[in-house]
Amino acid sequence: MSASILTIDGAKAAGIPVVENGRYTQALHDVVVAYRAARRSGTANTKSKADVNLSGAKPWRQKGTGRARAGYKSSPVWVGGGVAFGPKPRDYRKTISKTVKRAALKKAISERIRANEVMTVTALEVSAPKTKDFLTLISPITGTDSALIISNTFTENTYLAARNVSHVHLVRSADVNAEDLLRYKKVVITTAALDEIAKRINS
Repeated sequence: MSASILTIDGAKAAGIPVVENGRYTQALHDVVVAYRAARRSGTANTKSKADVNLSGAKPWRQKGTGRARAGYKSSPVWVGGGVAFGPKPRDYRKTISKTVKRAALKKAISERIRANEVMTVTALEVSAPKTKDFLTLISPITGTDSALIISNTFTENTYLAARNVSHVHLVRSADVNAEDLLRYKKVVITTAALDEIAKRINS
């Protein structure tokens, strides 16, 4: 299987408007931050002074002991007390519009094309679910570099053959996002998937 580097002229011919200046940089940043924030679990939890299982009784009388006043044992200043302003379960997701996501996708693929890191192939699939067959297919194109493989669809055998290859990730053209395009050293895309991405960018 042969692969060719996708040039700027080739991308424009395929319907992908390559961004050649500083436009959409902020959109790309916002989208990547939003994707990463959405993966945060947000499950960190601490007990406040109202949550700890301690007595509410006053530990000693107010006056005459020579010690500082103390009203309850669950005070945050005491060992075993509650945590002041500690984390509580929360949702880190950020709202990003479709327009901004589209601009970020355009910017991301443009940067990879300008760096000559996008290669096109006519098709990419293996006949048997064997990792060795997949490596034989992809190694001449990507070598040992991490690679993102984009296609309109993948056969089950291709998915099974690629699942043990840690430095390669398969993604459909309908699902690929700006963060995916920036994460890997090489991007391999089928011609049909290139047309699909062009439609997404220009929709």
